Amino acid sequence: MRGDGDGWVVDPDGSRYWGRNGAAGLLLRAPMPDGSIAILLQHRAVWSHQGGTWGLPGGARDSHESAIDTAIREADEEAGIGDSELRVVAALVTHQSPSGWTYTTVIAEVDEPVHTIANFESAELRWVPEGDVSNLPLHPGFEKAWPRLQERISALDPQS
Repeated sequence: MRGDGDGWVVDPDGSRYWGRNGAAGLLLRAPMPDGSIAILLQHRAVWSHQGGTWGLPGGARDSHESAIDTAIREADEEAGIGDSELRVVAALVTHQSPSGWTYTTVIAEVDEPVHTIANFESAELRWVPEGDVSNLPLHPGFEKAWPRLQERISALDPQS
């Protein structure tokens, strides 16, 4: 049922997580004209949870969805990209709370940076060189996961 994942999960310590069935986001990578690789990042709207930080397009997982389906749907909703343009190459659970709530980061690639259209949840969408990601004020969950994600990306890129 569409939207049945919307809602907060609260852990015993008071930590709050969006998505009654967990959540997922899309780490979309594209080669740039200079040969470097960039990642599509979302500057979260100030009013949103952890607003003003940079992270991945993503959100609540509905009960009937896989984490991959969620990440693609949310990226399309928040950034206006279509699933036909991307290739999923990995999915990692990058956070699990004591209550069992999980956030899955889905890594996907496109042949070139795709045009994006920000919805109301985004202050901005930007293709950011991989090496510059950690220079931005990152969403705390993404910031914590970024080193592990970089390791996984390196495993995907044998030339690195």
